[in-house]
Amino acid sequence: MARLTLTRRIFFSAAHRYRRPEWDDAKNLATFGKCARENFHGHTYVCDVTVSGPLEHSTGFVVDLGLLDRVLRDQVTEPLDHANLNLDIPEFAEGKAIPSSEELARWIATRVNAELAHTSARVVRVVVAEEPHLWATWDAEDES
Repeated sequence: MARLTLTRRIFFSAAHRYRRPEWDDAKNLATFGKCARENFHGHTYVCDVTVSGPLEHSTGFVVDLGLLDRVLRDQVTEPLDHANLNLDIPEFAEGKAIPSSEELARWIATRVNAELAHTSARVVRVVVAEEPHLWATWDAEDES
């Protein structure tokens, strides 16, 4: 059976660094390279969030686009844009999740799905690109 999806692309700029506090500087540098540098670095992220659900025949929508845009603004763009992921987002604080594109895609999917719980739409894919030639993808069927 065919599945209907809707994808919205958003953008945000944020800084981060990769570091495990239980490792010394040499191990962090060997593992994460320049991404472990003390003074952080930034990206302008491109993020595609894809939702799927049954078609609402009266509107022709899988999800109300206004609702999706509000959720993406409130749950993704507002907290992340011009943020330092390590310092401003508790889940990426020192000793917690590394703010990689992979972890960021998972974080976004979780937050958006929580806000869409009262609808029939669900996030099925999140793609987070920190550069034109580097991106990570979270797919719903991969979650256990």
